[in-house]
Amino acid sequence: MELTGKVAIVTGGSNGIGAAAARRLASLGVRVVVADVDADQGKVVADEVGGVFVRCDVTVPADSASAVEVAVREFGGLDIAFLNAGIGTGCSLGEDFDVETYRRAMAINLDGVVYGAHYALPAVRERGGQIIATASMAGLMPMPGDPIYGANKAAVVALVRALGGAYPDVRVNALCPAFADTNIITPLRSTLEDIGMPILPVSAVVDTFMSIVEGSGTGEAWFVQSGRPSEPFGFRNPPGPRAADGSRLDAACKDPVSIALKES
Repeated sequence: MELTGKVAIVTGGSNGIGAAAARRLASLGVRVVVADVDADQGKVVADEVGGVFVRCDVTVPADSASAVEVAVREFGGLDIAFLNAGIGTGCSLGEDFDVETYRRAMAINLDGVVYGAHYALPAVRERGGQIIATASMAGLMPMPGDPIYGANKAAVVALVRALGGAYPDVRVNALCPAFADTNIITPLRSTLEDIGMPILPVSAVVDTFMSIVEGSGTGEAWFVQSGRPSEPFGFRNPPGPRAADGSRLDAACKDPVSIALKES
């Protein structure tokens, strides 16, 4: 895939996976808008990659709209929206449950992807581009240690799978890394090291990100696990409806909501 001259937005682009992805994209000729709340480091990354920085709090819809406007104004359009901004929560549902921690986590990890996708879609569709959201292995498997994180990442995966079918002219996929060497794992690092849990280098996550960028699939959730080649996770199809006599119905009936919307 020829990337020279393409335009990308990277939310959470000041550090970690976002900054590494911005650098990789720029090295391949992509013009990058670095979007983050960390203005100091964001400007450093933007200058390094020859891009533009925009302050973007993904919990504020207008900020996501502004990031897209900057991409279109400065570089003429938008081909890749990497909705990567996220935080860890450490929020349980026990006696220490904190409502504000829960709301902040959902606002950044889920609402931020929804707002980003909403405002990026028109520009991305115009150029036949793509949206990639950072989810997590926590969105593909139980996460007892941080159920709220697991919930919002699972929601991101479900959103991506639905959008992949809703917009055939845009590719929409999810990046689902395990524990990567970023600031999110700082509270867990010593525990992970004590139990021998491998910590992914950020470069490995970005390698998978680039496999998605350069691929052709949509509605997929690509896992990134230490010691395994990354690929789309194979979801098992849920049981479909049956007629009153027990016979199988047309496959389209597995999505009655879409049918109802099309016929309304």
